[in-house]
Amino acid sequence: MKKFTSLFFIIIVLTLLGFRPDEIQKSPEEIIAERVDSVLSLMTLEEKIGQLNQLSYGIGWGPTVKISVPDEYKELIKQGKVGSFLNAVGAEFTYELQKIAVNESRLKIPLIFGLDVIHGFKTIFPVPLGEAATWHPEIVEMSAHYQALEAASAGIHWTFSPMVDIARDPRWGRIMEGSGEDTYLGSLMAAARVRGYQENLSDLNIIACAKHYAGYGGAEGGRDYNTVDFSERTFRDIYLPPYKAAVDAGAHTLMASFNEIGGIPASGSKYLLNDILREEWGFKGFVVSDWNSIGELINHGFASDLKHAGQISLNAGLDMDMESRAYTTHLKELVDEDKVDEDVIDESVKRILRIKFKLGLFDDPFRYCKKEREQKNIMTEEVKIAAEEVAKRSMVLLKNSKNILPLKKTYKRIAVIGPLANSMSDPLGGWSAMGDSVDVTTVVEGLKIFVDKKIDILYAEGCKIDGNSTAGFKNAVNVAKKSDVVILCLGESRDMSGEACSRSSLDLPGVQEALAKEIIKTGKPVVAVLMNGRPLSVNYLNEHADAILEAWFPGVSAGNAIAKVLFGYYNPSGKLPVTFPRTVGQVPIYYNHKNTGRPGNLKDHYTSKYLDLPLTPLYPFGFGLSYTTFSLNDFTLSSNKLSADDSINVSVKVKNTGNYDGEEVVQFYVQDLVGSVTRPVKELKGFKKIMLKKGEEKTIQFVIHEKDLRFTAADMQFKSEPGKFKAFVGTNSVDVLELGFELVE
Repeated sequence: MKKFTSLFFIIIVLTLLGFRPDEIQKSPEEIIAERVDSVLSLMTLEEKIGQLNQLSYGIGWGPTVKISVPDEYKELIKQGKVGSFLNAVGAEFTYELQKIAVNESRLKIPLIFGLDVIHGFKTIFPVPLGEAATWHPEIVEMSAHYQALEAASAGIHWTFSPMVDIARDPRWGRIMEGSGEDTYLGSLMAAARVRGYQENLSDLNIIACAKHYAGYGGAEGGRDYNTVDFSERTFRDIYLPPYKAAVDAGAHTLMASFNEIGGIPASGSKYLLNDILREEWGFKGFVVSDWNSIGELINHGFASDLKHAGQISLNAGLDMDMESRAYTTHLKELVDEDKVDEDVIDESVKRILRIKFKLGLFDDPFRYCKKEREQKNIMTEEVKIAAEEVAKRSMVLLKNSKNILPLKKTYKRIAVIGPLANSMSDPLGGWSAMGDSVDVTTVVEGLKIFVDKKIDILYAEGCKIDGNSTAGFKNAVNVAKKSDVVILCLGESRDMSGEACSRSSLDLPGVQEALAKEIIKTGKPVVAVLMNGRPLSVNYLNEHADAILEAWFPGVSAGNAIAKVLFGYYNPSGKLPVTFPRTVGQVPIYYNHKNTGRPGNLKDHYTSKYLDLPLTPLYPFGFGLSYTTFSLNDFTLSSNKLSADDSINVSVKVKNTGNYDGEEVVQFYVQDLVGSVTRPVKELKGFKKIMLKKGEEKTIQFVIHEKDLRFTAADMQFKSEPGKFKAFVGTNSVDVLELGFELVE
């Protein structure tokens, strides 16, 4: 009797809390599915179509937030003709929009608000390519967590990130938004960002959106929005895995890309959106178009008009239309003409409603719209400390002749020269959401804050980033001559990388190299600090500067982070996530290339090479120096035979042989020597980042399983093949130790 009474009491309590007795034994997903079906059953066709419509509020970019709602949008919301907004920002403003939806529309379905939170909301972190240079997924996950915290506190539910496109061509401006050229590293970073954004989906998290699905980073000529054309095997082995990693990590949405693959634009590809994504991978979330990518099916020559484009995209499995308005304009007519089945619309609506339920918006539409929380969580000291930490870890030391770094605190005068030395805007990089240049600590400011007051920090701009004038050279040279050491800050402006920012040259823009030559002529020690969103060809600096620090676009804490790295407060530990070419003529150049029938050989004329360039890049994938040195010894394999049911333990001793405590990234690569199809010369299969004190030695271990050796074979099956392999360990993709093993049946 007591058991019955207790159970009855539990049922009553749960019922009062909003649970029906028949829901007690059901999973959260089953409960959400039933509630979605309940909402869907009440909807008219027009209201269903409205859920598939995303509009931009059009605030532009930067720190300004509007809070007035245009009459046009008020009416659309009231009529249930919009399901989502992008670029509507701020707890107060999103509250006003949401209030219209839940108080004045017929079914009171809440809106979802999205924004491109790519590397920060208000507190801007390093660009994603820089974050990937940490080779530290946990740090990247932390960064995404803080970005989500700020965005969620400002009324945002959804970020159009992470960008997981593999990019082998640095001319492509959007290389800065991703994790570089490697599939393994890119997959780990994709998953880390998804976890950081979403976590347990409380009201302090946001929904992730992996983009651009798929293959966008393979744009021909590095020209944004351009055609992508590669083999199915390359697509599956190189470009697809990071999207799969994001899906496996729980990403609730994906964004369809602008490009075509094999003649089919991604936003109209049933093969991509349904066959792979939903049938093969079991993806349960929804897909949003990129901006007007449905409408652009017309430009591709794949659709005759906007109506036809809407028909193709929805039937292919593209759920939400970002700003082409094809669905709201034409779907009802297409249903009437039996060109689109209403059941297809229903499935897309279900996917979108499911996410709104998972966000808790049906229970509390205003849970993200709390002004006091916005004021509390934006630009806090905790978030700024995190941004500085990520910035320090992202920096890559490319050169350090005669150990000029870390800088000595005995200098009396330090010259800080160059167009990026005192820039407040450029360190933010592209896609900086609500970031404000007034929050940026410049290199000049950071050094003044950090160094002893007895050290004079002298500044000269020298030239503009992309200008042709050399009028400032004379002053810059005079400043250099007065100083003990020169910090030369060079690179790109923030608007030179990112969307629609492809470059045909990878050289320093404008007359920056000419400025560098004049400064180096003074004979003063020169430390070059680069800020950029892509690899640059900096051959002159590599030959003549005493040190080079790749800082990427470091975010709001640029000056503080750079100062602490230059003076050794933090020993740089970053590694390149992408190859740096000697010149744009080497592009595309990437470490995991194939051999040819005539591998490059400078002594043999009839081999694969350039007549006027070395075979090697300027800096290889995985490269990065430290203020200390490391040695790798005693590289061993537990066996030279591997079967499907077994594994091989890989072991190597790593010792800090220098004069500073420091971190090293030990990298593990494999080469499949003979396959049913040709295989890359190396593939990254693992890495470990370790801290070693001066003189300390540790043994690092990796494990090889049969599954690690799988690829898309000649029969298009993803599998391994018996045969001989090489295993490599090293501190970059070139300087490695080597052993052999065999995969046996």
